[in-house]
Amino acid sequence: MPRQILVTAALPYANGHIHLGHLVEYIQTDIWVRFQKLRGNRCIYLCADDTHGTAIMIRARQEGRSEEVLIADMQAAHERDFAAFDIAFDNYGSTNSPENRQLCGEIWQSIRAAGLVRAADVSQLYDPVAGTFLADRFVKGTCPKCGAADQYGDSCDKCGSTYSPADLINPTSTLSGTSPEVRSAAHLFIELEKLHAFLDTWTQSGNHLQPEIANYLKGHFLGEPLRDWDVSRPAPYFGFEIPDSPGNYWYVWFDAPIGYMASLRQWCDKTGEKFESWWPREGTINESAQPPTSNLQPPTSPEVHHFIGKDITYFHTLFWPGMLKTAGYQLPEKVHIHGFLTVNGEKMSKSKGTFVRAATYLNHLDPSFLRYYYASKLTPRVDDLDMNLEEFVAKGNADLVGKVVNLASRCAGFVKTTGLSARYPDDGGLFAHAAAEGEAIAAAYEECDYNRAMRLIMALADRANPFVEENAPWNLKKDPAQAARLQEVCTVALNLFRQLAVYLAPVLPRLAQQAGELFDRPITKWTDASEPLVDVPVRPFQHMLKRVTPEEVQKMIEESREEAAATTPAGLPLAPPVPSDTAQQDSAAALAAEPLTSECSIDDFAKVDLRVARILSAEDVPEARKLLKLTVSLGGDVKRTVFAGIKAAYQPEQLVGRLVIIVANLAPRQMKFGLSEGMVCASGPGGAEVYLLSPDNGAVPGQRVH
Repeated sequence: MPRQILVTAALPYANGHIHLGHLVEYIQTDIWVRFQKLRGNRCIYLCADDTHGTAIMIRARQEGRSEEVLIADMQAAHERDFAAFDIAFDNYGSTNSPENRQLCGEIWQSIRAAGLVRAADVSQLYDPVAGTFLADRFVKGTCPKCGAADQYGDSCDKCGSTYSPADLINPTSTLSGTSPEVRSAAHLFIELEKLHAFLDTWTQSGNHLQPEIANYLKGHFLGEPLRDWDVSRPAPYFGFEIPDSPGNYWYVWFDAPIGYMASLRQWCDKTGEKFESWWPREGTINESAQPPTSNLQPPTSPEVHHFIGKDITYFHTLFWPGMLKTAGYQLPEKVHIHGFLTVNGEKMSKSKGTFVRAATYLNHLDPSFLRYYYASKLTPRVDDLDMNLEEFVAKGNADLVGKVVNLASRCAGFVKTTGLSARYPDDGGLFAHAAAEGEAIAAAYEECDYNRAMRLIMALADRANPFVEENAPWNLKKDPAQAARLQEVCTVALNLFRQLAVYLAPVLPRLAQQAGELFDRPITKWTDASEPLVDVPVRPFQHMLKRVTPEEVQKMIEESREEAAATTPAGLPLAPPVPSDTAQQDSAAALAAEPLTSECSIDDFAKVDLRVARILSAEDVPEARKLLKLTVSLGGDVKRTVFAGIKAAYQPEQLVGRLVIIVANLAPRQMKFGLSEGMVCASGPGGAEVYLLSPDNGAVPGQRVH
């Protein structure tokens, strides 16, 4: 009987663009969902933007627009990026939705009724300059447990301890760089310790978690009393006000996971399905689990599967199951947890150009290559995934182009007039062997062992290609007497190609679509790999995948480096993102959520020499997508060359004669286009929305800016 499966991926925070680190999770999840659908299961993939919190509020203030406008723009960008990488959500919502507000209220009332909420005054850090209480991710200091420096206010990257921001030693606000004050405010807490016995049982049994995660929770949290969870924040805060506690708002980590359910409710409203059929209360009967055409079958029990990064394990394996249990909802069947992305063995780096946004990748490379590379690396374990750029090029070219697509490209043209043979020829057992491997490949997909699945599939490709080499259809074509044999050889080769396309369909949906179009037989189910195609026409072969070159990868890296230079040079951002007060991003995402300014004292800031300069000349840099080359005067004979990432916003002729502000004592930086001897100051979100800072008339080149 088909399974009924609801699948979610962690909600991307609405404070930054999607990058390669994010895509590990969304591609991993999309592959699993596509596989389930090919197997005939009813499976839906739901997600939403995580939109609440202090970070959004601060950024909206900074950019002079409402939070609603900000999150709408970011959601549109997120959805574009996901679609471009063939990540197909059945519904993509927002935590700032009426459905989420209603569900938050319902679940909150259940938690209240269970006697799990207590109120207490909290001494919290307050930034008098920014005029706001400081969320966890807006405070840095020394870990109170292990003494590690430069740690955020909620947890330590070094020892894994969790704590409150007020516990930090020598805390500093990342908003203003000042030492925050301690102020008292009323907060609401969920007494998680009262659910300790349930959480211990749920996490340690039932295969809900990977073994290493269950062991981690047992050793780090469940071996001692669980601390109460602070689930409210005082105004000012962008989020949902708590109905029975005016002036307080649900903390972003309360409403974010409920966003999964809100996205489901939106999907149900659109499709006419029943919410309770997909996420029932425990003990209820699932009355409409099957579509109308299957009413005679007994209902199935729905499964809920979450895919997340390891940095948000605590929230999804303790808080969230506790909320669901208290509210009486069905618990997740499994929480699938993955590791972080590194590039060339190191953390993603803006200065090295390896912090690559999804949109930047798409400017240069085919998304199919990234989907396949990630699949070839992902296992069921919580291992970090390293993207070695040389291997990325070699693996994609060798496997996808050299082993898979070449089977079709070398044979399809020979049978475009005859089509495939009326009967499947003798191939020495190649097709039968590949068909028999289908269940082993399926088992690997089911277990999220994509690495094993790819190895099994490529082993089949390694068996298929020698058949083509040995039978050399290009030679058979030269002899009219071999026409029948030519058709047989091509029939075998093209059927072996189609088998590979079926098995790779969860990873490479575009290739599967192209294979379906080649034979006018869409690939719709896993069993399409079990029976060969015979006596069908073959359409003219269309280009499927082209090889990736190291030069294209290098151009992507250079563009990423230019983006970083244009937005965050010398720690002085033109369009500074602010950190999230939620851990809803993986380690790479945390790199995107940088502070509003780099932390520094007033003495450190005084070292920055800001000067008035006049632009003497401005030139396009043809090799760079974002840079203009400026020659500026600092008065007298003092001239500097500065490369500025403002090409999208200004024409060179607009700039000549203009007064600007530059950082005059920035260390010279050797770029591939020349030596940059300073930095022009500007503001704005980037791209065409960059605005040069200019002094009023009367300022003189060389004057110090105070």
